[in-house]
Amino acid sequence: MVDDEWGDELGIASEAKAVLLVSPALQEANNGNWHTAQRWAQFLSGHCDTALLPKWPGPLHFTADAMIALHARRSAPSIQAWAQQWPAKPLILILTGTDLYRDIRFDASAKQSLALATHLVVLQEAGLQEVPPAFQHKTRVIYQSARALAPVAKSTRQFRALMVGHLRDEKDPLTYLRAAARPFEGRMIFEQIGEALQPTLALAARAAEVSTPGYRWLGGLPRAQTRQHIKRAHVLVNSSTMEGGAHVILEAVQSGTPVLASRISGNIGMLGADYAGYFAPGDDAALAALLQRCAAEPGFLALLEKQCRQRAHLFNPLEEKRLVLNLLQDALQPSAAHPAGQPG
Repeated sequence: MVDDEWGDELGIASEAKAVLLVSPALQEANNGNWHTAQRWAQFLSGHCDTALLPKWPGPLHFTADAMIALHARRSAPSIQAWAQQWPAKPLILILTGTDLYRDIRFDASAKQSLALATHLVVLQEAGLQEVPPAFQHKTRVIYQSARALAPVAKSTRQFRALMVGHLRDEKDPLTYLRAAARPFEGRMIFEQIGEALQPTLALAARAAEVSTPGYRWLGGLPRAQTRQHIKRAHVLVNSSTMEGGAHVILEAVQSGTPVLASRISGNIGMLGADYAGYFAPGDDAALAALLQRCAAEPGFLALLEKQCRQRAHLFNPLEEKRLVLNLLQDALQPSAAHPAGQPG
């Protein structure tokens, strides 16, 4: 249950509204989409009845005043069924990385989800550019958030890099492994957290533990434990080829840990176009050079820390909560929803 700071202003609680959140990724997935769904459910729980399910079971089993769905393609059956059953009720769609940078370009069901939604949400500012022009008028940006952690003093005897994310192609863990295998001056530690979702990547990580000094694959860890690892790392590495708005990036920023990130739209939308810690996707030599520079040049590391601090206000939980509640307030206005398939 959350505080009722905006309850009277929004008028949601007094009308006893019910909201269904649909997330194909639930707790066992332990990924960014699940954390987004769980956090939004917590924001809304103090103002309306909420349920978080992997799909909509249909009107005989669950009715609500609004649906919020993650993932245009994977939630497409629920979105289509909801729009057919209740064309005048709000249908809010949160677009994930695979939605923005792949599925809405090629997948018919994902495209249909865009058309059926009354409201669209992207999780970082660059995501707006990926939404088709016909739907940008019903799209807004809501950054994800995390509680700020007090920074800790970092070791001066060794430099610790960390990559967080389940091992799958979109995260490109092989670029991190290749960078870790390059020669470095000084003592370097390379940690990796995440379950192996592809067997070949598990084999690569295990091989790196044998062949690369300082590399450790820690597997999947609970979020609280992962955040402690992020807080204690000198840098967080995100080498993804596709991101909707990487949760681990904002967790690093909210922990005082700077980021080295692939120069892709989703990462630029999180860290800003002028951020100094980018490398080209797949370029392990450039990543290794940045790692060496961070380890050898305190001034450069301090610059990255400063740039991350300047973005921290975007990832404040109170700001995300305010924007989520405002979105729901707008969606529940009588004129906000529209017949399925019509412009919102």
